[in-house]
Amino acid sequence: MGYEQMQNNKAYISGRVLTAPVFSHEVMGERFFDITVAVRRLSGQEDEIPVTVSDRLMQPLPPEPGDFLGFSGQIRSYNKMSDGRSKLILRVFARELTDGDEDEPNSVELEGFVCKPPVYRTTPFGREICDLLLAVNRAYGKSDYIPAIAWGRNARYAGEFAVGDRVAASGRMQSRVYRKVLEDGRAEDRVAYEVSLSRIEKLP
Repeated sequence: MGYEQMQNNKAYISGRVLTAPVFSHEVMGERFFDITVAVRRLSGQEDEIPVTVSDRLMQPLPPEPGDFLGFSGQIRSYNKMSDGRSKLILRVFARELTDGDEDEPNSVELEGFVCKPPVYRTTPFGREICDLLLAVNRAYGKSDYIPAIAWGRNARYAGEFAVGDRVAASGRMQSRVYRKVLEDGRAEDRVAYEVSLSRIEKLP
């Protein structure tokens, strides 16, 4: 099950550590810590990606801000209450630390099921976009719910998917800043995470 699980959800990011490890949680005596990693795009922009790392991977010394490292693992999701509402949070769950790879700093491969009707739209500039939510199975009957976005021809293709369709997809994990208008009228900048797809196909 572990090998199959890794095949349907693979993520690799490589970049500059921005934050020192902060304790997140403990499972069966294993302690997990959260850090943020700046991952460079081809455009020169950076995505700030949250990563969860086991203390066992951080021996003998934990990562420090400024270190350039690679993190191999999976994309995990969980729900967090915010303003009385449940918010979907994405993280890279690291299973291995490496020296990092500047040539291919961000890659994601997923196999899962469409779990909400795709939302196809065009921007004011005529760019085609399709938003997807994929359910990717994990061990013990759990699933990770991963937002993804397709562009252009892929967006038109994905816009025809139905709930329950099984798909394979690849791309990169990205962060996106958006402005949220609160109930009291104030505006607040927030960060969303999603997988920007470069390839997607419907599986039998």
